[in-house]
Amino acid sequence: MRLDKFLSQSLGITRSQASRLLRGGEVLLNGEPVKQGAIALGESDEVEFAGQSLRLTGPRYFMLHKPEGYVCSNEDPDHPNVFFLLEEPALGKLHCAGRLDLDTTGLVLITDDGQWSHRITSPRHECAKRYRVWLADPVPESAIAQFAEGIQLRSERDLTRPAQLELISDTEALLTIHEGKYHQVKRMFAAIGNKVVKLHREQVGPLALDAALAPGEYRPLTEEEVAAFR
Repeated sequence: MRLDKFLSQSLGITRSQASRLLRGGEVLLNGEPVKQGAIALGESDEVEFAGQSLRLTGPRYFMLHKPEGYVCSNEDPDHPNVFFLLEEPALGKLHCAGRLDLDTTGLVLITDDGQWSHRITSPRHECAKRYRVWLADPVPESAIAQFAEGIQLRSERDLTRPAQLELISDTEALLTIHEGKYHQVKRMFAAIGNKVVKLHREQVGPLALDAALAPGEYRPLTEEEVAAFR
């Protein structure tokens, strides 16, 4: 994150006001006065103003429009992770509240609040996730009842929880699930003899992906959006 943006968010002031503080030599970076607002802050950098160490207040909550080709883990030796798309300090403290596969796009919620993310990911809370799915072959109408009753996945003892399947066309559907097993959507369609060719998450719980976010873009959640999961 740029220094001027960090000052703006941590002090609750405008970018112009932050620039004036910098020009006046009132801000220290790692103990030294600094005037360039465009400096990119690292996780170990320390910013001071008026004798006080600054930090962004409170836990953080973001929604990201995940593009294809990014992983949701904090570290992966072979692929870039979604945190590369964020301009925020202390990225190592953030985590995804429910992951998407490398080739899956759509809504990812990111936070440093473990209790909040647990309400989204814990099967006990049955937080709904809605996906738009494109299939290799036509989906029969009978699949709606199959998904509602639960699907037997390979290597699983129990059926999946009831899921809501809505057919948009022969090879496009909306699927709402209430759990998060490994590759669950792909495995559910594989169990009925079909293959997912494209997968996009549109909604988690009451929160839909912001249509204004292009792939790779993100924004903070509003207080109301955060509270919706409490």
